[in-house]
Amino acid sequence: MIALSALDECLQRLGQEDGVLVQVAETRGSVPRETGTWMVVWKNGLSSTIGGGNLEYQAIAAAQALLAGRSDAPESGAVLRYPLGPSLGQCCGGVVFLSYERIAAGDGQRLQRQLQARLSPVAVFGNGHVGIALVRLLATLPFSVRWIDSRDEAFPTRPLVNVHIDYSDPMHAAVSELAAGTQVLVMSYSHWEDLDIVRNCLERVRERDDLPYLGLIGSKTKWAMFRHRLAARGFNEDEMARVTCPIGLPGLAGKEPEVIAVAVAAQLLLNVRGPAAERAGQRAVALAQDPGFH
Repeated sequence: MIALSALDECLQRLGQEDGVLVQVAETRGSVPRETGTWMVVWKNGLSSTIGGGNLEYQAIAAAQALLAGRSDAPESGAVLRYPLGPSLGQCCGGVVFLSYERIAAGDGQRLQRQLQARLSPVAVFGNGHVGIALVRLLATLPFSVRWIDSRDEAFPTRPLVNVHIDYSDPMHAAVSELAAGTQVLVMSYSHWEDLDIVRNCLERVRERDDLPYLGLIGSKTKWAMFRHRLAARGFNEDEMARVTCPIGLPGLAGKEPEVIAVAVAAQLLLNVRGPAAERAGQRAVALAQDPGFH
């Protein structure tokens, strides 16, 4: 069974009871989680997290007060300021602004659109053992997954909120329909189908350059054979260098589908967060060099 994402769990529960959506609306300085991070507080429970610690404890208390209609509760739509210093017992030193919004069953579709907008798109070609293990993991992470295969009967019957199942025969025809910015993973049941998917992806990269990552499952031998055939079809060295094969974060040993899934998911997360972390570092350097900052 594929694990429920926090959003999937939230939407299921929202059909039975009201909750309070708590989001990180703004941050300043060092904080546990970034802007947009969310959780939903229920009368008896919690979906997702804004980072734990006393900040989350106080946010849960405020949200439950709103659910109970208490006079000391924040209003729905309010944004509260939380300095992460001695008063909260957290030594981060930054400031977090949290928004509070009471939500009910009728808010489900709007909530889904709002929270999914923060997800990074990934396309997984193939629903074999590794594909299933990978999607099972990606469903719990901040990704919007398009899962593609030509074997409709091999997909699980239970849908997930952030996993879109796509039957495509041939599989490579779906490449043209991917959203811009999609990270692509190729792991079909057939080497020849894999080759066609990679070829279509490289043609799209040549035309639009809007697929930031193209990963191909397989050995160095498989990739050597693919390189030879792709070169024969007119792709140059720079274009073929866009393909990552083997896939996954180096250093994680093991060929079990679950191990491969962990290594690949880690690589995808680095691809998403690396540029953001680099920009944050550049901003920090710029601030440190600004005479007015000290």
